[in-house]
Amino acid sequence: MAQQQQISLPAKLINGGIAGMVGVTCVFPIDLAKTRLQNQRSGQQLYKNMMDCLIKTVKSEGYFGMYRGAAVNLTLVTPEKAIKLAANDFFRHQLSKDGGRLTVFKEMLAGCCAGMCQVIITTPMEMLKIQLQDAGRLAAQQRVVPSVVTSLKMGGTSAVVSRSYNASPAPQVTRVSATQITRELLRTKGVSGLYRGLGATLMRDIPFSVVYFPLFAHLHQLGQRSSEDPSVPFYWSFMSGCLAGSIAAVTVSPCDVVKTRLQSLKKGANEETYNGVVDCIRKILRKEGPGAFLKGASCRALVIAPLFGIVQVVYFVGVGEFLLGYTPSNIYST
Repeated sequence: MAQQQQISLPAKLINGGIAGMVGVTCVFPIDLAKTRLQNQRSGQQLYKNMMDCLIKTVKSEGYFGMYRGAAVNLTLVTPEKAIKLAANDFFRHQLSKDGGRLTVFKEMLAGCCAGMCQVIITTPMEMLKIQLQDAGRLAAQQRVVPSVVTSLKMGGTSAVVSRSYNASPAPQVTRVSATQITRELLRTKGVSGLYRGLGATLMRDIPFSVVYFPLFAHLHQLGQRSSEDPSVPFYWSFMSGCLAGSIAAVTVSPCDVVKTRLQSLKKGANEETYNGVVDCIRKILRKEGPGAFLKGASCRALVIAPLFGIVQVVYFVGVGEFLLGYTPSNIYST
C-alpha cells in the first residue's frame, strides 16, 4: 500500500494541476468581480452587483480586462491545487493506517492539515492576483469622481459614486505586471511582503478545507452504485464537488473579505488601511456593518462550485494516472 501511495503521488499532482488550470480559466471573470465587490466601500460603490461589474469592466477595459491577473493565477494554481488535494489524500491515508474507518473528526483534521500546507503557494498567488484584479476599480474610481476625491481631501463627506459612473474610454492607465509587483515587494519588504495577509489566508483556507473535504467525501459516497461496486459516476463527482465547494465558500466568505482587504496594497479615495486581522474586522464592522462581510459571497460560491466540481472530476477520472500509464485509484478507498 505504501508503494502504491508513493507511485500515485505524481499522478495526483498532475490531476490537481490540470483541474486547477481548467477551472480557473472558466471562472476567472467571476473571481475578478468578487475581488472588486469586496474592495469597494459603502458610499463609494462603482458596481451594483456581479453583472454590473463585468459589464462595466468590459466597456472600460475590454474583454481581456476580465482576465487581469489570470496569468499569475494559472501559473501558481497548479502547485496550489496539487498540494491541496495531494496533502488531503496523504493525511487521510496516514490517519486511516490503523485499518479503521475514518471518523468525521479525522476527515476534518486531514482537511485542516491540507489547508495549512496550501497557503505556502496560495498567499503570494492571491497577493499578486488581487493587485492586478483591483487595479481597474481604482483607475475607474479616479476618473469617475475627481471632484469627490478633492472634496474628501478637504474634509467633505463621502458620496455614492455608482450613480455617476462613466464607462467612456479612459485616459491611458499604466499597467503593472505580476513580475514588477514581485520585484518591488521583494526590494522593499523582502519575502515577507509576498506573504502579507498570511494569517487571514490561514483563517480562510483551514476552515474551508475542514468543511469541504469531509462534506465532499460523504456526498461522493452517496453516489456509489452498491457496496459491491463502490465506483461513482463522473457527474456525481462533479455535483458533489460543486455542492461541497459552494457551501464551504459561503461559510468562510467573511474571512475572504478580510483577506482581500488586507492584501490590497493600493487604496482608493477615503479608503482606510488596516493593521492586522482584528483591526480590519473592527473597522469594517464600525464603518460598513456586518453585511460587508458577505460582499462577493455569491460570486465566490459561483467561482468555487464549478472550480471544485471540475477538480474532482479530473481527480477521480484519473487523467494523471492515464497520462502516466497506470490504473487510477480512488483517494477515498482507503
